[in-house]
Amino acid sequence: MKAAVLTEVKQPLVIREEPDPVAAPDHAVVRLTAAALNHRDLWIQVGLYANIKLPLIPGSDAAGVVESVGTEADKSWLGREVIINPSLEWGPDPRAQGPTFRILGMPDSGTFAEKISIPVANLAPKPAHLSWEQAAALPLAGLTAWRALFTRAHLLAGERVLVTGVGGGAALFALQFAAAAGAEVWVTSGSADKIARATALGARGGVNYRDADWAASLRQQAGGLFDVIIDSAGGDGFAKLIDLTTPGGRLVFFGATTGNPKGLDVRKCFFRQINLLGTTMGSPADFAGMTAFAASRQIIPVVDSTFPLAEAEAALRHMEVGAQFGKIVLVP
Repeated sequence: MKAAVLTEVKQPLVIREEPDPVAAPDHAVVRLTAAALNHRDLWIQVGLYANIKLPLIPGSDAAGVVESVGTEADKSWLGREVIINPSLEWGPDPRAQGPTFRILGMPDSGTFAEKISIPVANLAPKPAHLSWEQAAALPLAGLTAWRALFTRAHLLAGERVLVTGVGGGAALFALQFAAAAGAEVWVTSGSADKIARATALGARGGVNYRDADWAASLRQQAGGLFDVIIDSAGGDGFAKLIDLTTPGGRLVFFGATTGNPKGLDVRKCFFRQINLLGTTMGSPADFAGMTAFAASRQIIPVVDSTFPLAEAEAALRHMEVGAQFGKIVLVP
């Protein structure tokens, strides 16, 4: 099979022939019809990820058709259209991942290939209303957003939600999921165009976080503070998110793309009973809940652009520029 392989950090992906995967017991081989990028793939390539093991096939998200299985009892999966849960070996505790938890695409071979071997437990039926590209865009970012909103924040209809950095995959899913659940959603972005596009997806409005007074302006526009804030940036702006959280509210975070927070006044957190909730991807129950919600509410992932697998390196460079709105997808 053809695959995009990272042989050295800070070097381009190499398209080359790799051995076809074989379905071990309790595994299935899936012929992939689409695979989506995540910032994790870029961070691995540039060396900003822990315990990188090379060579590797990156990629965590994909959709495809089950080609073979390694256990007779799993033959009902043969020929089925599926998406892949990239959360491997979460563990028995739904509150937090166990010691063997890992994300598909490093160290395990990922989805930037024509085929993949994956545990049958990590397969889910492809939502029928989605195209291949849309289905491939759903798993990792959708799972992250779902857990943040519903498992960690316990979002309720009618609550006011702020999603920062809209345009990335998880932020867009947080917007779409929260709006579909009946919340009032506001956003931030560094681009007026992205705010406008987010409004078309259900946001009430938003502000540009590059403006010096963005937090005060957002509070004025929204008419108050926020019950739930979803953030993946961290950095200096995190302290302002504390100020924007209503007493007893929940601030959920799953990234630190702009670094660790500075100037954080913990007194504001404890005196106002603010809940700071860290989160990651999610458990099998989270994935089942997310896919069921996406199907029942007819959530359509936003696809920014599509590249052939042979141009996986160009797709990563497109992501690096940071101008995308939605997911970047590879097709064979």
